[in-house]
Amino acid sequence: MNSTPESANDTSPTGSERVSATVEQLEEEGDIAADYLEGLLDIADIDGDLEMDVRQGRAYVSVEAEDDALRLISEPDTVQALQELTRLAVQNKTGRFSRVILDVGGSRDARQQELEELVSRAVERLEEGATQASLPAMSSYERKLVHDIVADRGFVSESYGEGSDRHTVISRG
Repeated sequence: MNSTPESANDTSPTGSERVSATVEQLEEEGDIAADYLEGLLDIADIDGDLEMDVRQGRAYVSVEAEDDALRLISEPDTVQALQELTRLAVQNKTGRFSRVILDVGGSRDARQQELEELVSRAVERLEEGATQASLPAMSSYERKLVHDIVADRGFVSESYGEGSDRHTVISRG
């Protein structure tokens, strides 16, 4: 039986470290994700334009439409579910864990604004004398956005909890 420690090259989501994907691998993930989403949109008879990008070590795929065609699939919970399905489709094709990010009809920008408002309310509680302010549980991507917003405002944040209960706590620096 081999008892070597976990490899630093482990690309599984449970590995202690993940190897960064190359730009080419991320572009491949974006192409696979776009093909998968195009198929879903065709099945649902929804018109939309797909754009792919690579930013911050992740593949981003955006679905846009000029009319109200994306209204039904741009709700936050629906986008999260579509993103998870898309990640599974990419992982199935590449054999690698995928962290592809999906934006439907500007849903990411809308969520960014909601998170900024959430942080503003938490900062107000701190300025009124609270020692810390807890935010609700959210995805790792959203927690990362919150950490960035909090740092930009001169405060400190840490994530606590496990799995779907993982949340962010904000405090003074």
